[in-house]
Amino acid sequence: MLSSLLKERFLLIGLAAAVAAYSTEHALMEAGRLPMLVAAFAIVAAIVLVSTRIAHHAEVLAAKVGDPYGTMILTLSAVLVEVVILAIMMRGETSPTLVRDTIYAAVMLDINGILGLAALLGGIRHGEQPYNDDSGKTYGVMILTAMGISMVVPEFVPRQSWHLYSAFTIGAMISLYALFLRMQVGVHSYFFSYTYPRGERKDPAGDPAEEEPAALAIAVIVVGVVLIGALAEVMSVLLTAGLKGSGAPPALMAVVVAAISAAPEILTALRAALANRMQSVVNIAMGASLSTVILTVPVMEAIALYTGQPFVMAMSPTQTVMVAITLIAAAINLNDGETNAIEGMTHFILFATFLMLTAIGL
Repeated sequence: MLSSLLKERFLLIGLAAAVAAYSTEHALMEAGRLPMLVAAFAIVAAIVLVSTRIAHHAEVLAAKVGDPYGTMILTLSAVLVEVVILAIMMRGETSPTLVRDTIYAAVMLDINGILGLAALLGGIRHGEQPYNDDSGKTYGVMILTAMGISMVVPEFVPRQSWHLYSAFTIGAMISLYALFLRMQVGVHSYFFSYTYPRGERKDPAGDPAEEEPAALAIAVIVVGVVLIGALAEVMSVLLTAGLKGSGAPPALMAVVVAAISAAPEILTALRAALANRMQSVVNIAMGASLSTVILTVPVMEAIALYTGQPFVMAMSPTQTVMVAITLIAAAINLNDGETNAIEGMTHFILFATFLMLTAIGL
């Protein structure tokens, strides 16, 4: 019993942080900007710790079912964390562009950050790293379609028609994801898997995870998501109040939310790349981007329809250009079934560009 509790110490830290946050929230709000920001980022750290346990137990389930089901579980767990945080934050006084900026930041972080860094480090260690090129092509065209429908076309939709287009977007995203799921777990599942040589088949996540019961993994994931929701509520209040009038980049909160959901995926992808398993990296990075767009959009649009308060979903010109460059680069790099350090570096430079543009308020 004690050993099991020690393994879940990050959940206990998150629980302690939640209790402390709720008991000191009012005092922190009166203490000034610096204490509020320190407390907010301490809560962010606690959320990341909890999310790593969610990711670990998602990996346990992933190890049991194998690819492509495994990476689907990993990406869905990350998107679930993101949706819960966004839904809670949008109830407060947040920017109307928070959802848009978070999805944009997540795509930049997943494709350019995770995939770029993994391909760079994996390429330096192993040279060219093979994967199934069908997966890259499928992910790329679906991300392009989903972002075009939900984050480019809305710029041209008259304001009086936003209800109708929001409902259409929900239906379109659900239809795309339903077909994608059928492909991923059905007759086209081979698109998202790669047969490695016998000596390379060992799961980089490790065998001990497979020994843990699935029921425990599911229970921890549920408890972790609830705990993250509780922490996010206080974090949203403190971060919004602390950043108000500080001159911080407008999209900083969006980057924070995207980074929270992606943090566990970064470690998983890097382990896979260093173990020469680039297929897992492609599935995690591209799958997370697709899931973020195709699942977050309908949930948040449904909330907008329910509350009667639309979000700004149309990307800014700068964001549109960055997404276009990213998806064109991904289409070229993920077209031949092998990645290398040069391809990884191109995406990582795009990620650095995204950070620079965010820092200067674009």
